[in-house]
Amino acid sequence: MPQKRKLSGSKLFVKKFGGTSVGSIERIEAVAEQITKSAHNGEQQVLVLSAMAGETNRLFALAAQINPRASARELDMLVSTGEQVSIALMSMALQRRGIKAKSLTGDQIQIHTNSQFGRASIERVDTEYLQSLLADGVVPIVAGFQGIDPQGEVTTLGRGGSDTTAVALAAALEADECQIFTDVAGVFTTDPNIDSSARRLDVIGFDVMLEMAKLGAKVLHPDSVEYAERFRVPLRVLSSFEAGQGTLIQFGDESELTIASLVQGIAINKALATLTIEGLFTTSERYQALLGCLTRLEIDVEFISPLRIHEDDPSGRVSFMLAEAKVDTLLNELEGLSESLALGPLIIERQRAKVSLVGKGLQAKMGLLTKMLEVLGNETIHAKLLTTSESKLSTVIDERDLHKAVRALHHAFELNKV
Repeated sequence: MPQKRKLSGSKLFVKKFGGTSVGSIERIEAVAEQITKSAHNGEQQVLVLSAMAGETNRLFALAAQINPRASARELDMLVSTGEQVSIALMSMALQRRGIKAKSLTGDQIQIHTNSQFGRASIERVDTEYLQSLLADGVVPIVAGFQGIDPQGEVTTLGRGGSDTTAVALAAALEADECQIFTDVAGVFTTDPNIDSSARRLDVIGFDVMLEMAKLGAKVLHPDSVEYAERFRVPLRVLSSFEAGQGTLIQFGDESELTIASLVQGIAINKALATLTIEGLFTTSERYQALLGCLTRLEIDVEFISPLRIHEDDPSGRVSFMLAEAKVDTLLNELEGLSESLALGPLIIERQRAKVSLVGKGLQAKMGLLTKMLEVLGNETIHAKLLTTSESKLSTVIDERDLHKAVRALHHAFELNKV
């Protein structure tokens, strides 16, 4: 749990800049100019930086050339170095502008995590050092994505972990706001690259934002939204490329957040596949073996059928969805299971996408699901799998139909209107 100590004086903002925001010397200089202006306006600032765009992928690729099965501990030691480059360069850029700044690793400021290499969770943040730097007028520039475990080992928080670093620091310091700077101007009703009529939302609730993040919206990592909700940290998504107010993610009821409709956005997730296994649910042993296989391979799946045998379906068929990039790895493992457990045929369908309507109270309004299916049907788009909850209505379609589906649903649910 974060240690909360309130700073006195001017407002404190924790500002996180992603890989594209610091992806070149020109971008670093632009961000440094922005931070300098804010400092001159009296803001207290703590920066959290990702590695420069593409750097983490480059480091993982180097590791794969040496040892495709490198230990998670060594991978964390390697990929955590990417952020050290960006924070040092940013510190140099600020110092040249007359701003006192200091680059710091997760170890130096004591971001304590558990020992799950590659996917560690933050357990607490020591703020004493950060407080002393801020009191001296220094801008701390913190490496995102990393921390240390109880044994002093370097750990990383998983892809998108810099968002969580920023939220954790904001919670520990009781910052006035945690600002996530990225390459988009805020949270939109859907991907503006797919539908140009997508609207930026001025305000959105934490519950809806979390659902959108889990369903594929890339603006914020789901872990960071959960952490912010848990510790009640106001979040704002802004563009580092253009001025604007961005989108504020905050607590409040529907009236406070001026929500005009149940459906507030459309989330998408591409590059998926569906896998159907015959005979899986005829014994619990087969089901447990599949779950063990997925856990061992660290593969997340969705739409797993309930663990029961239907009288009208003695085959025990189950279908689920996973990232297309994980299919071949899973199939190799399932070959062995098929022989030992006598599984039925495996049917794989690639190039799938998931489209989700996101909002509040959706499950209670069955007319919304009917309308969603009618809109897709009018576009001759076949909905292959469905799932519903209070905050989402999701369907799986062919990836080639994704853009057409999103544009049709966005228009039908009037998300393009203010």
